[in-house]
Amino acid sequence: MNDRPEWTNQTELASRRFGGTVMWASDELFAEKENLLNPWRPRHQPETFGPKGQLYDGWETRRRREPGDDQAILRLGLPGVLGGVVVDTAFFKGNYPPFVSVEACDVDGYPGVAELSETDWETIVPRSPVAGDAENFFAVHSPRRSTHVRLTMHPDGGVARLRVHGAVVSDPRLLDLDALDLAALENGAVCTDCSDMFYSSPSNMLAPGLAAHQAEGWETARRRDDGNDWAVVRLAGAGIVRFAELDTSNLRGNAPGWAALSGSADGGEWFELLPKTRLQPDTRHRFAVPVRQEATHVRLDIFPDGGLARLRLFGGLTGEGRESLRARFAATRS
Repeated sequence: MNDRPEWTNQTELASRRFGGTVMWASDELFAEKENLLNPWRPRHQPETFGPKGQLYDGWETRRRREPGDDQAILRLGLPGVLGGVVVDTAFFKGNYPPFVSVEACDVDGYPGVAELSETDWETIVPRSPVAGDAENFFAVHSPRRSTHVRLTMHPDGGVARLRVHGAVVSDPRLLDLDALDLAALENGAVCTDCSDMFYSSPSNMLAPGLAAHQAEGWETARRRDDGNDWAVVRLAGAGIVRFAELDTSNLRGNAPGWAALSGSADGGEWFELLPKTRLQPDTRHRFAVPVRQEATHVRLDIFPDGGLARLRLFGGLTGEGRESLRARFAATRS
């Protein structure tokens, strides 16, 4: 049974895989700040001591002997509206902070730490108690878009991971609305449903860059019936798909034999975008989409099962799609 909050299913906006980084920390004597965004689960090897003590897969500061608190500033890889944060103190048992707080801000461009110190930060998690060696969940209820997050430990200690979940809100000023990847996570697309995600999530297909290995794509369990696996993507906005890229890189013995694409506009009937087409293992396939019809959602069917490293749907936004994207951005900036 999964008792994690629903918002943890949202995109992990601070992920290093998406370009997130820890810009600054007040102290990192025992363990480096960069560990906060390691994509894997926290690891621990008992009695592995370096010159500064036990080695931790996390961020750990020295014991404070004067008033004050320790802080770290993160730049999100994908700006968006936050749904919640996870402060994971895995393996920090006698050295975790008793309290934490989290702030966020929305800043254009690429400010440095000094510039960020002068901006207005919004408290999204007030000073709250945390448990050691545990995932601590904090829902966020701000409607504002965020580009940076500041974690404060009261007063000091160690945190293994900071996971920042939310909905991506792309900046239309930085996009070519006539030619973009309508299925890109960084442009605001999201996977809304799928038949199976036994090995990995279909959301991985929408991630930026190339998949480094099988786990960075979508892979289903082996089917033992006559059906096929599928996933549905809500596009970045209403648009017309002109080209599709179906990438089976790293999938050699578990690539689908065939795939097909269908489109739908605002819950209407599904129409064919790409007919059932043969795929090769470990290959980036690009296809011209013969049907030029507006869609808000695209369904990927793979036959019978397997995985896909990346799904790219290149095209342009319609007038409705442009208005929706701009309105969503403007609504989160007020």
